[in-house]
Amino acid sequence: MPNDKPLVRLFGIKACDTMKKARTWLDEQGVEYAFHDYKSAGIDRAHLQAWCDEHGWQTVLNRAGTTFRKLDDAQKADLDQDKAIELMLAQPSMIKRPVLDLGDRTLVGFKPDLYAAALPART
Repeated sequence: MPNDKPLVRLFGIKACDTMKKARTWLDEQGVEYAFHDYKSAGIDRAHLQAWCDEHGWQTVLNRAGTTFRKLDDAQKADLDQDKAIELMLAQPSMIKRPVLDLGDRTLVGFKPDLYAAALPART
């Protein structure tokens, strides 16, 4: 195989401003990546489970976003990982974005310094 490094995958929502910043940064660094829009293409339980196991559901669930804030109090009460995953499956816009899958680990959110530290050997 000519290229053994795993493909970098970027998960998020196309129209999100933070996503645009992350995509621009990756493009400017010459990082090849596949983009998965989970608002239009959906997301499966296995990805959400893995991300929550790695980072904690409190990190993966975007509680600051409008979609979460619009939930009624009963839906927000007594949250745990299983309930958070159900909410994110039902409404993927509640997933914090972007999620950058490096193959061996993921980064949640966009911080240029963390991307730079994680990607120099891959470019």
